[in-house]
Amino acid sequence: MKKRAALHNLGCKVNAYETEAMRQLLEEDGYEIVPFEPGADVYVINTCTVTNIADRKSRQMLHKARKMNPDAIVVAAGCYVETADGGVEKDPAIDIILGNNQKNQLVSVIRDFEQKRAGKRAEEPSGVMTKKIDINHTKEYENLIIDRTENRTRADIKVQDGCNQFCTYCIIPFARGRVRSRDTQDVLQEVRALAASGCQEIVL
Repeated sequence: MKKRAALHNLGCKVNAYETEAMRQLLEEDGYEIVPFEPGADVYVINTCTVTNIADRKSRQMLHKARKMNPDAIVVAAGCYVETADGGVEKDPAIDIILGNNQKNQLVSVIRDFEQKRAGKRAEEPSGVMTKKIDINHTKEYENLIIDRTENRTRADIKVQDGCNQFCTYCIIPFARGRVRSRDTQDVLQEVRALAASGCQEIVL
């Protein structure tokens, strides 16, 4: 029987793109993608931190996932986990913390966690597995791609990440790091794949 995964996205179009890319990674690994409802084996919440309300909604969705299936693997990914100052590691709702620039490691991190959990005695807690880098000191652009989209005629493509401006009111440079741009040939390859799947419009 196929393992079932449910994903929930919070925040911007960049997050939506990355959530779609993670969904496709799970599908390629044999997961059945199901609605964000009770019954999934893995819940992936791509979090947001742009406001206090976004932080609260991120926590709420993580706790909702845990309540829907106490035995599921709950993955907290994205911006909230980059800026929560250690609070995420102590949250009992979370099994895996996946920082920005690490979302393409989703499948391998889930496998590692499953192996770790299988090796524990029943009375021992599995502990939180964290996969993060120092987002403020990386020059690497994370290679995430999609080759199809639910809206067959239009697709968003991520070509840049991070920000160098450090505006007083904005947390994005701390959550996503400095500006990093994608290789042109990678963008063209993705555009061709999306066009082949029926997309007629690409938004960069």
